[in-house]
Amino acid sequence: MKVLKRILEKSKYTYEVIHHEKNIHSAQDGSEYFGIEVGQTAPTLILKTDKGFFALVISGNVGKVDFDKIADILNCTKVKMASQKEVKKVTGFEVGNVPMVGLPIPYAIDKQLFKYDFIYGGSGQSTFTLKIEPQALNELNHVIVTF
Repeated sequence: MKVLKRILEKSKYTYEVIHHEKNIHSAQDGSEYFGIEVGQTAPTLILKTDKGFFALVISGNVGKVDFDKIADILNCTKVKMASQKEVKKVTGFEVGNVPMVGLPIPYAIDKQLFKYDFIYGGSGQSTFTLKIEPQALNELNHVIVTF
């Protein structure tokens, strides 16, 4: 979390790292816990493609990921979720704890997130959530596409 905090402190965006006792496992859990819309939750998924690994930050409204659509967006022929072992190797974090910012891989960002003042997602630790202005995602990450 030290790296995340350094990145955030250098940014011009408003953020908060929120501690909570219970682990948050789904968009619905996050919505209920923080009293926010499901769409404000922003899980970071790691995708394995024929062109390498990508971080996908999506709105909790999305539900199930359309891998064919994502393949078209990323101009890849194969896209699937990275395995738990691959996520740990590529990011240094466990599945479910992947931070929204600061990963050394390209990002694809769901444009639905930009309609909110703040979004809530991973911080790298299971009992901390990052609340941040969605525009920060573009500045703090290597974003290759917003869809």
